[in-house]
Amino acid sequence: MFKNALGVDIPNPLPRMSWYEAMDKYGSDKPDVRFGMEIHEITPLVQGCGFSVFDNAAYVGAIAVPGAAEYTRKQLDELTEWVKRPQVGAAGLVYVKLNSDGSIKSSVDKFYTPEQLKAVADACGAATGDLLLVMCGDMRKTQNRLGVLRIEMGNRLGLRDPHVFAPLWIVDFPLLEWSEEDGRFYAMHHPFTAPKPEHEKWFYSDKKEDLERVCANAYDFVLNGTELGGGSIRIHNADMQKRMFEVLGIGPGEAEYKFGFIINAFKFGAPPHGGLAFGFDRVCALFGGQETIRDYIAFPKNNQGRDVMIDSPSKIDQVQMDELFLASTVKE
Repeated sequence: MFKNALGVDIPNPLPRMSWYEAMDKYGSDKPDVRFGMEIHEITPLVQGCGFSVFDNAAYVGAIAVPGAAEYTRKQLDELTEWVKRPQVGAAGLVYVKLNSDGSIKSSVDKFYTPEQLKAVADACGAATGDLLLVMCGDMRKTQNRLGVLRIEMGNRLGLRDPHVFAPLWIVDFPLLEWSEEDGRFYAMHHPFTAPKPEHEKWFYSDKKEDLERVCANAYDFVLNGTELGGGSIRIHNADMQKRMFEVLGIGPGEAEYKFGFIINAFKFGAPPHGGLAFGFDRVCALFGGQETIRDYIAFPKNNQGRDVMIDSPSKIDQVQMDELFLASTVKE
């Protein structure tokens, strides 16, 4: 498709990146790798210097924005308000400017020496003229927020060229995610995804730390910050499916009531199976240089939820109403 529709050559085989690397470097499980600005953890470099916000944080991360040291205070204040929006959810933003004259200016100057700030900049691969943007908090939440900020800065700096394509596979997703609020595991994808064969020893362990290490036999096809397709190898063994329900806190009775049909079917034998589902409208949109599928979906809906192409939803005739024992309260 890339070759025939766009005349574009892409790597073969496609690059692969683990979910953990994607989150650590890009704050997203669908990273846009067309440009740098990777996330760097700087926790040990900024703690113990008297700035309580960082000292009390589980994680401190930063991105180096190329050539943005010229940002004015007004622009930085606007950016700080931008990250506080509900869509991002950050409490605030710390900046470090590596000015062209060699000086370093930061919103936390009184807590750090120029040498300490320079060490942070070096750890992030920043150069003169760059701007460091720093956030802190829970590790994954902070990485996600930095990832959203990274995409925003990529847009503002024109780094996301719609004519450049960087596809890759994201693999090794966690099979399970722990909820502190509920005190239990949830399936990262769904409870029918198989664990990676080499991780089965942890899957059958009763230790929480072992279960957190289990990776799913799942994969996503990602292009330019958009997931175009996803899939997995499914569980095909009755005992493994029972174990999955057990890990998720679903008792034998509930599992039999809700999912007995599949557990019993597996007892008769099922081959290993899996697959991949592509969002073809998303593929077409990105090939057309757009990020939204609005102009590419075959049967778009308007803001009232109507499909104007086929005039749906349409009126149900009385025969259909009677067949389904429905009555309408809408007055003609």
